Amino acid sequence: MISTPVKTTQIYLIFITLILFSACGRHGNVDVSNIPVNVTIHRFDHDLDKMRNPPMEPQAIALQKKYGLFYQDYMERILQAGSIKDTAYLGTLKKVFTTKAYNDLKHEVDSIYPNLDKQNEELTDAFRRIKFYFPKKELPKIYAYFSGFQAQTSLGNGYFAIGLDLFLGANSKFYPALIDNFPHYISRYFTPANIAPRVVEGILREDMFPEKAGDKSVLQKMIYNGKIMYAMDLILPAVGDTTKIRYTTAQLKWAADFQPQIWGYFLEENLLYDTDVLKDQQYFNDAPFTVGLGEKNESAPKLGVWVGWQIVRQYMDKHPDVTLQQLMVMDDAQKILNDSKYRPKN
Repeated sequence: MISTPVKTTQIYLIFITLILFSACGRHGNVDVSNIPVNVTIHRFDHDLDKMRNPPMEPQAIALQKKYGLFYQDYMERILQAGSIKDTAYLGTLKKVFTTKAYNDLKHEVDSIYPNLDKQNEELTDAFRRIKFYFPKKELPKIYAYFSGFQAQTSLGNGYFAIGLDLFLGANSKFYPALIDNFPHYISRYFTPANIAPRVVEGILREDMFPEKAGDKSVLQKMIYNGKIMYAMDLILPAVGDTTKIRYTTAQLKWAADFQPQIWGYFLEENLLYDTDVLKDQQYFNDAPFTVGLGEKNESAPKLGVWVGWQIVRQYMDKHPDVTLQQLMVMDDAQKILNDSKYRPKN
């Protein structure tokens, strides 16, 4: 009777394989090379610039056909040139092409992004991973544009667009003049390396898993943000934590070093169930530091996001049977906290 041990061994091996596959999937170490997704970022900025050569109107019609709703959104909402139903907007566009500001910006963008090969490669890998974890997800077309320093990314029906003028590098000559809108603690992340993470984060937050209006407590916001960050862990396994959360190396170290004290602060101040909207700004928004924590303003900002990230990571480590799909639709923030057994110690 040799069949029974063989079957038992086969079952055992299959069981081990499933465990390993699940573990690899949880940490982003999955082979997605055979998933038939290839990203090409369409250079709307280049196509738009060609319109400076007359005749404009037939080119406008061709671009509307090529870019669909994005063309209308760009002209009417981003450029604010007027309704595309009235060809008068083309006169506004013609004036834009003649300005020194436009031509200086175009020169700078083209010098930094003569092509988007690296970004295409990064997004291809990321989008394959989105398909791996969410097979039914319809992936958007990706466009690149100039926003006039208005919007780093834009999401619309069937598209996700990248404002290349807000990814020119931390030391871009344009950003000091924009410091009121984009202080240095924000503009230092306007780099090419941030394009793929910001696209993925935008799709997760704005398209796939928007925050629910009823999630108002600090704990609910913590867990929501933690789930987004954990999904980024799996979809962007080669991207460092500092880039994903937009921390400096020193800020990330500070958050890790003082993790018990940070958690103790949230508990002692009874913040977990607080629904004050001002807490959003203090614990979830970009800032140079967190007021009330640390000495000499060296504390990390948006600590609600960071703590939520650590809670969700620990929860998933303790629950290897939970898939990313299942995690993202879990509504009970308290249960995730309880089941994570999150108790950071010195």
